Amino acid sequence: MHCPALPDGFDFTDPDLLHHRVPLPEFAELRRTEPVRWIAQPHGLAGFADDGYWALTRHADVKYASTHPELFSSYLNTAIIRFNEHIRRDAIDAQRLILLNMDPPEHTRVRQIVQRGFTPRSIRALEERLRSRAEAIVAAARARSGPFDFVTEVACELPLQAIAELIGVPQEDRSKIFDWSNKMIAYDDPEYAITEEVGAQSAAEIIAYAMNMAAERKQCPAHDIVTTLVAAEDEGNLNSDEFGFFVLMLAVAGNETTRNAITHGMHAFLTHPEQWDLFRRERPATTAEEIVRWATPVNSFQRTATQDTELGGAHIKKGDRVGLFYASANRDPEVFASPDAFDITRDPNPHLGFGGGGPHYCLGKSLAVLEIDLIFGAIADAMPSLRLAGDPRRLRSAWINGVKELRVTTA
Repeated sequence: MHCPALPDGFDFTDPDLLHHRVPLPEFAELRRTEPVRWIAQPHGLAGFADDGYWALTRHADVKYASTHPELFSSYLNTAIIRFNEHIRRDAIDAQRLILLNMDPPEHTRVRQIVQRGFTPRSIRALEERLRSRAEAIVAAARARSGPFDFVTEVACELPLQAIAELIGVPQEDRSKIFDWSNKMIAYDDPEYAITEEVGAQSAAEIIAYAMNMAAERKQCPAHDIVTTLVAAEDEGNLNSDEFGFFVLMLAVAGNETTRNAITHGMHAFLTHPEQWDLFRRERPATTAEEIVRWATPVNSFQRTATQDTELGGAHIKKGDRVGLFYASANRDPEVFASPDAFDITRDPNPHLGFGGGGPHYCLGKSLAVLEIDLIFGAIADAMPSLRLAGDPRRLRSAWINGVKELRVTTA
């Protein structure tokens, strides 16, 4: 079926497009007319030896692909939907060592180990420390005179400090993690002048840092998650390489995504003042889930078909790449009443902002929800009259729905 509202050459992974906006009108048109559509690209544009990908825009189809890894693989081409066209294939293949890019049964083995650090008990043990950190972060921001950047002063801090608490990174080293993770995902944004080589070097720095931590814990075990995950490899723990790639994933999945959810959430509150007033009064337990649905920090991941299959009326061939567009699925009117409304009392809220279920459902969901609840609680208590002081400046990225700067003021 032809979709006349989608211009020829339109690409949902075009970083120039996503630098300015999430293409919500185009997503809506595809959901209505052609929910599984082939998006053509110049050969090799995304770093793969192909000519495009299938765009999945309906909630049901994104969820189906997410929950059938035997049909839709994360391993074959990784979950990243677009690299630089000059990337070498061996550099793509090297990313298969990250949990995000594994398939069962190897994914199952590694995930069963790392989820020891994300038990409800582990997250509860962090709550009071993170509450104190959230309050301190907001107090420091409030003490500033005049407008300030919400991203750097508030949104980035709690996710970084949470990761530091979780895996035992000294708090004074958190700026290193921030810098390295920024460089890893910012290669599409010319403002940062980051090359893929610099991004790869930053990834190597994170891995080396984590491997050194693992080696230290094997020599001197401590009461922390690192010891839990690596201290006794012959008892089903991670080896040093695996731990290094786990921390690499945390640097993006646990830092970049939560930071952007918090930033988009603050912008949503300040542009929907009735919702901010409601939150300040009642603190609904449903708030964090709606912020993640609204923000959808990861616009899309991809899978690769392991065999010929049919989905949403489209015939997908073995080896075809398939884009899972969470930003579209989270606005699907077949699932969400008034999907374009920001409603922190929305319940139920079966959004796919933490993934579409299946093996890659977000390991750190409970931690992310806790961080969002704590930081907005602290802001509502200490800076209830926060106001926008400028429009958000978006990150130029093919798959991250990121904000580089959000100027706010308490004056």
